[in-house]
Amino acid sequence: MNLGRILIGRPLRSDDAQHQAIGKVVALAVFASDALSSTAYATQEILIVLAAAAAISGAGVLGASIPIAVAITILLIILTISYRQTIFAYPGGGGAYIVAHDNFGDRAAQIAGASLLVNYILTVAVSISSGVEQVASAFPGLYPYRVTIAVIAIAGMTIINLRGVKESGNIFAVPTYFFVAITLFTLGLGLVKHLSGTLDIVQGVEVLHYPPSEQLNYGWFLILYAFSSGCSAITGVEAVSNGIPAFKEPKTKNAASTMIVMSGLLGTMFLGITFLANAVQAQPSEVETIISQVARAVHGSGLFYYLQLGATAVILIMAANTAYADFPRVAALMAKDGFVPRQMAFKGSRLVFSWGIVSLAIAAILLIVAFNAKTTLLIPLYAIGVFMGFTLSQFGMVRRWLRVSKFGADDEIVLAHTTMRYDSQWRIKAIINAIGGTLTFLVMCVFTYTKFTHGAWITAIVIPILVLLFMRIKKHYVDVARALSLSKRVVHPVKLPLHTVVFVDDIHMGTTHMVDFAMSLGSPWTAVHFEDNPEKSKMIQTKWQERMGEWNHPLIMHPAPFRKVSETAAEYVRELQMEEPDTMIHVIMGQIIMHSWGAQALHANTSIGIKLALQNMKGVVVTDVPYQIRPEDVEKAPPNEPNDHPMGSAPVSH
Repeated sequence: MNLGRILIGRPLRSDDAQHQAIGKVVALAVFASDALSSTAYATQEILIVLAAAAAISGAGVLGASIPIAVAITILLIILTISYRQTIFAYPGGGGAYIVAHDNFGDRAAQIAGASLLVNYILTVAVSISSGVEQVASAFPGLYPYRVTIAVIAIAGMTIINLRGVKESGNIFAVPTYFFVAITLFTLGLGLVKHLSGTLDIVQGVEVLHYPPSEQLNYGWFLILYAFSSGCSAITGVEAVSNGIPAFKEPKTKNAASTMIVMSGLLGTMFLGITFLANAVQAQPSEVETIISQVARAVHGSGLFYYLQLGATAVILIMAANTAYADFPRVAALMAKDGFVPRQMAFKGSRLVFSWGIVSLAIAAILLIVAFNAKTTLLIPLYAIGVFMGFTLSQFGMVRRWLRVSKFGADDEIVLAHTTMRYDSQWRIKAIINAIGGTLTFLVMCVFTYTKFTHGAWITAIVIPILVLLFMRIKKHYVDVARALSLSKRVVHPVKLPLHTVVFVDDIHMGTTHMVDFAMSLGSPWTAVHFEDNPEKSKMIQTKWQERMGEWNHPLIMHPAPFRKVSETAAEYVRELQMEEPDTMIHVIMGQIIMHSWGAQALHANTSIGIKLALQNMKGVVVTDVPYQIRPEDVEKAPPNEPNDHPMGSAPVSH
């Protein structure tokens, strides 16, 4: 408990939740790190595709990266406007999941939810792996240990996020803002040098070469391929709309402002890096990233070059924090709707969804281990889920505007997560969302086609499997609710006869505590000992007569010849039910409670096995009667008699 307090911090009261809300400055670091970090590789993804075509069509093909980047930035603007509308329409957060749920129903919501959850798991795996690769590039001796380093990094981020959104945001704000500052400085200085004619062409790049099978002809498909690859720049845009509840009041206004700033920074850095990459004639390389080439051309090999690379490596790792902020919130919304286990909606001691945070960490670790922490193997799994969520969100908002277009000025409909009212600007908003939905759907299709054999097929299979799993979970909760429901049922309470059974393992203070409780109920009771050790059983019978005799109550000795106490106890209770079919059987068991978990582990704790054996038997109620033993109790206790708890048969009640 002390270790947990050190790692996670002191528990917070429920009414402290308002003080854990974050302002726009911290929120930008929490929710924008994923999107901003994508500028470190988005331009490179475009140039890799164009370079494959350049092997046939010539180096001039690389210049197409600028209009492609402009097109992606236009899509970013459309998505920003759309998600800003989503923020005000759905102030409870949840993004694509909530939009799909309210406008298309449960099935679409499950697809959106699966896409989001897979996206966030991959965000952690990709960003951590990419950051570790950056570190391993600087220190090659660490390369064989990249999986271990990645797992340690995830463990550290998990602990920090379990401390709460506010505290994790304060910790991660500095590296995020440092990356933004140093990148804008690099771009600004590079632009000045370019305009003054002093920007050097990058030299000494080991250019990436492609086998003939991977060379592409220049054409519209190439443009779409490069466009879809570069759209990795806009992954993470939806994060703010998912995390609205984390903001300070006014939540929607602060969230909308944060999204505008995030998109402005993202678009500026993405366009700037792409422009300078063309200006310095950067080339895709296996040993040097595009952002490294740009920084080297601008700064040379001086301090600011290393600051840029260091900030880039750190922001790639920090990008995982966006997933830690949003995965638990989306999972909690899905848990409230019954699509994932209810535990996902429980808040931990620090007012965060601890189950979601830990589940995210475990899933990301499994991915990193399975793919050996290699970013190139993980990225093809990444974008399908992102753009599937984008598409459902965009077309969901289109459906919303079409629905509200039929409303009167005073009409409104209250749905599960929003209130719908007439909006005079519904046409322009619907057009914006329709364009965004069409483009993101096109990107998803192109990405699926081009990356399917490179690993995207895994995501294409995993998402439907998750949807089927969500359906089964939902059905389970619906079935349980129907079984427990009292609607259309007339309940007539019945007082059943009660037979209490006290399971006795040994004769000690805990036993008297159980017997006192049984007698206080005022119903017939029976004391039973299961003979799994004949010598011990004789001793227990003698001690019962000597020390419990004043109750004038016999101790039944029931044979357990195979020493399976749990099975024998279940058989005994079934025999009682056959003898007394209309009687409620009340089983009382004792449990020695020690002052520490280490001391507790030294006891057999067989009551757990017995409870598991009895829990499916109708008409049977089990009560644990704890008896606490603390160090001061041991100090005050008299010395043992010769036959009291000999070595090897310490007092552990069933």
